[in-house]
Amino acid sequence: MAFVQFSPRRALRAARVLAADPDDLPQVFTIIESLSGTTLARIGRRLRRSEAGRRLATTRPDVVARLADRDALGKLPEGTLGRAYLAFVERENISAEGIRAAGAKGMTNEVPLPAPLDWVHMRMRDTHDLWHAVTGYSGDVLGEVALLAFTFAQTNNPAIGLIIAIGLAKTRNAPNGGAAARKIILDGYRRGRRAAWFPEQEWEGLLALPVAEVRELLGVGAPPVYQEIRSSELKVQTA
Repeated sequence: MAFVQFSPRRALRAARVLAADPDDLPQVFTIIESLSGTTLARIGRRLRRSEAGRRLATTRPDVVARLADRDALGKLPEGTLGRAYLAFVERENISAEGIRAAGAKGMTNEVPLPAPLDWVHMRMRDTHDLWHAVTGYSGDVLGEVALLAFTFAQTNNPAIGLIIAIGLAKTRNAPNGGAAARKIILDGYRRGRRAAWFPEQEWEGLLALPVAEVRELLGVGAPPVYQEIRSSELKVQTA
């Protein structure tokens, strides 16, 4: 029997909290834990269909060890994916370790993920900000929702779909939201459909490559130009 993650009431409770505070990252992981259905199992099966995917699933690399070493990342040549990732997390004041901690706080279900799905989840969580660096979306609310649209196109995860719906509602009435925001989000989905499949990428080996080369290799195109919507703006609106 396939492993299924389905607790809609729990997901909706978390969704209400997240809608009130877009910065409450643990709620994102609660929704993912509660509403992903068979997504992890599907990703795991697809990984086993390619040589690169099988290698990753067998070796179970922990990319956080590389991403947390900012000294090593800073010594990479300017313009590489590693430097783009470093610039992103420093600009957004976040870290790979922080996302891991938020995941642990938000995923409180008593049913643990069985192997190898535990690693599949870990890999998707820990490479999220690398996806930011490659696609070029910032860590603002609109950039996050656009990247989630990209992720939804790649994974068909219903939990991600719910989070996108929350993001669409939150950005609708922002000063620079509305139709312009919807266009960026829809473009994120289209980019995800066109791109190579990100879950099977061996990111550790791509960090030292020029980010422009990685974008061409993975078929994501140039980073989009858009006006950011920060959560602080949304909070002012609702204050």
